[in-house]
Amino acid sequence: MFFVNISLGSITIPFKEVYTSLTGGQASKSTWEYIIVNYRLPKAITAVLVGMGLSISGLLMQTLFRNPLAGPYVLGLSSGASLGVAFVILGASIVPSFLSGILLSPYGIVLASTLGSTSVLVLVLLFSQRLRDTMAILIVGLMFGSFTSAIVGVLTYFSSAEQLQKFTFWSMGNLGNLSWTSILILSICVLLGLFLSLLSIKPLNALLLGENYAKSMGLNFNKARFIIILATSILAGSITAYAGPIAFIGLAVPHIAKLVFQTSNHTVLFWSTLLFGASIMLVCDVVSQMPGMEITLPINAITSILGAPVVIWLLVRKRSFK
Repeated sequence: MFFVNISLGSITIPFKEVYTSLTGGQASKSTWEYIIVNYRLPKAITAVLVGMGLSISGLLMQTLFRNPLAGPYVLGLSSGASLGVAFVILGASIVPSFLSGILLSPYGIVLASTLGSTSVLVLVLLFSQRLRDTMAILIVGLMFGSFTSAIVGVLTYFSSAEQLQKFTFWSMGNLGNLSWTSILILSICVLLGLFLSLLSIKPLNALLLGENYAKSMGLNFNKARFIIILATSILAGSITAYAGPIAFIGLAVPHIAKLVFQTSNHTVLFWSTLLFGASIMLVCDVVSQMPGMEITLPINAITSILGAPVVIWLLVRKRSFK
């Protein structure tokens, strides 16, 4: 799937050339080599990181809150990131022109998004230490989301058409604008989040039987909850900062893994969710590139268009076998 993703696009590059280029050789055309190394390879790596990070954070949230509709953004992280970016893009007209140039650069938008999601993360972690009830944290996250969405709504109301278009493009998600430095930073964040998630497999299995049962087995519930929320925040926050808010993957992929493997054991679900998340994101990226055409579609729309029917079909198929 990785090779297919790099091969297909507005210009189709033969598999053999892609393989030669990625294994240290040179593609027969210098333009192909340039497209592979500087555009398609970073995009494919970003798709894998985004798919793995969002799907695992979705799995963590669904188990922690025992809610099948929970996703990586239930804690309000994407809303925080949106608020940061909205302040930068929609508020750029207020600040002096030399500052607006810096703020509207890709790094300015990434920084604003990171600050927004980090500030929400800090607040959620503070509340999670104070609140004993896990459901209360979910409600706090949703309230943060509503509050920030309201402020973004006010900002968009007073914005020009050009500013609104820029903000809309960011909110549609984009995998293709990352430099190698950005990919390195994103990789470190995603790997750190995945490592914390890996440490949480045993606590997650214990939580399936309920909070009280997990405590009776000797689980330090507050510590486990803190690590799970921290892992989700690192994964969802870093991905939203670099690729924008990408819907559906975090919500649907854990369900696909559960329906395919018919298990609730997180040792199996962790690795299967990783694999499905990366694969589905690569497929969605191939579709969004519209192979053979000059246009590209927003990745956010494609993930939902392709993903929703798959989950419905799996659920119907599961019911018909019972």
